[in-house]
Amino acid sequence: MTVKEFVKEPMSEERMENCWIKVKQRLEESLPGHSYKMWVEPVHFMDSDDSTIKLSCPNSFLARRIKSNYLFRFQKELAGLGLNDIRIEFYTEQRKAPEKKMAETGKTPARPVSAGRVRPEEARQMSLPGMNTRPETGRFLNNGYTFDGFVVGKNSNFAYSASLSLARGTFDTDNILYLLSGTGLGKSHLAQAVGHYILTNNVTEKVYYITAEDFTNEMIEALKNKTIYRFKEKYRRCCDVLILEDIHFLSGKQATQKELALTLDHLLDSGKKIIFSGSHAPASIPKLEESLESRLSLGLMTEIEAPDFNTRFKILEKKATDNGYYVPGEVMEFLAQELSCNVRQLESGLKGVVAKGSILNEPIDINLAESVIKNFAKIEKRISVASIKRLVCKEFSISEKDIVSPSRKQRIVKPRQMAIYLSRKYTKEPLKVIGKNFNRYHATAIYAINAIEKELKKTNAISEQVRYLTRKIEEGKL
Repeated sequence: MTVKEFVKEPMSEERMENCWIKVKQRLEESLPGHSYKMWVEPVHFMDSDDSTIKLSCPNSFLARRIKSNYLFRFQKELAGLGLNDIRIEFYTEQRKAPEKKMAETGKTPARPVSAGRVRPEEARQMSLPGMNTRPETGRFLNNGYTFDGFVVGKNSNFAYSASLSLARGTFDTDNILYLLSGTGLGKSHLAQAVGHYILTNNVTEKVYYITAEDFTNEMIEALKNKTIYRFKEKYRRCCDVLILEDIHFLSGKQATQKELALTLDHLLDSGKKIIFSGSHAPASIPKLEESLESRLSLGLMTEIEAPDFNTRFKILEKKATDNGYYVPGEVMEFLAQELSCNVRQLESGLKGVVAKGSILNEPIDINLAESVIKNFAKIEKRISVASIKRLVCKEFSISEKDIVSPSRKQRIVKPRQMAIYLSRKYTKEPLKVIGKNFNRYHATAIYAINAIEKELKKTNAISEQVRYLTRKIEEGKL
């Protein structure tokens, strides 16, 4: 036997790089498209020797996520190519020369990610576990609302891809995105995911996350305190990313609409990123200034629809995993089949099943799930625009003739608005149908819904009345 037969031929750098290309190709075929694009695609081959392959990542955050969630997949695919004992190292400065090439390039080598040391550019205050992220101004971002935490289905694939593209700076059109969906379908999740991604990967950019109501109230305060110049400078000059939710709230607020339109002009001229979310398309929002409507319609509008069965099942799987629940597959299939309205309903059903099983110390099976879900089903069957109308009339001692009349008396108007709001919340009827049931146009129905949503953010008689009616409906007392 010759010496050559004993000694394993060293793996050339070119061959190692070709192996890594094959690994990425296989992962692209086996992973969901959004997972591959976000986590694997940005990872590149840098260098190698007989025992180590060195890979570059755009930042340490991505490197840590790769090590936690995809390192095993990398090792498995490399083993499939005959590289069983190869070590993988991650570097955080993309495509910098490693140490052995430093002499010929004169460049500083990339540094491997270390759990024990913090690089100078990372030495900023980190969030405590479980705490929500605070952008430059506005509300906190929900820590669970990230791209990695979003379950993508046919109903949301386009909206997800568009949001990720905007966040990564690869958007093909103007940097403006409008996320459109009903309640509980994921528009807030994706809007905040953009904020999380940018705050993580572009620490110098200023992200402003607010609702349309916040923007309105802040402007009113600025006018009262004679600080409107500071307000304008804040949004026009100091903002890199504006995330503005609940656009439909601006209905009828002409002064706010004009100020926002001018602000958008400044941001768009500067190439800033803008994300809107709303339950209605701009053209369907009543009393919206033409100048603002045209700007809201400038960018890409994506609609998130209700998830199909497969997506609902995946959502339940992820919710169960994230919360540490053990729920048999047949039970999750049952829940996915029966609960088809939105993600919040799915989560409510899952938590209800787990809670009942824990409290009664019973096994989680189909019988237990049926006992929980039958309440949802009973209530859904009994809820209609007509039943809500009857409930509201009974509670406010008015007739059904009164509630559909042209009367503008407050004792009629407020119950009518509540009935329209509750019809939108608890039925699947389109706005035109709901409005028709009250002898109103769909624009008037939107106005009624916005009026009640505004009252619910206060503590007053109207908000308490709506909550009382909500409990009645959810308890099936129609």
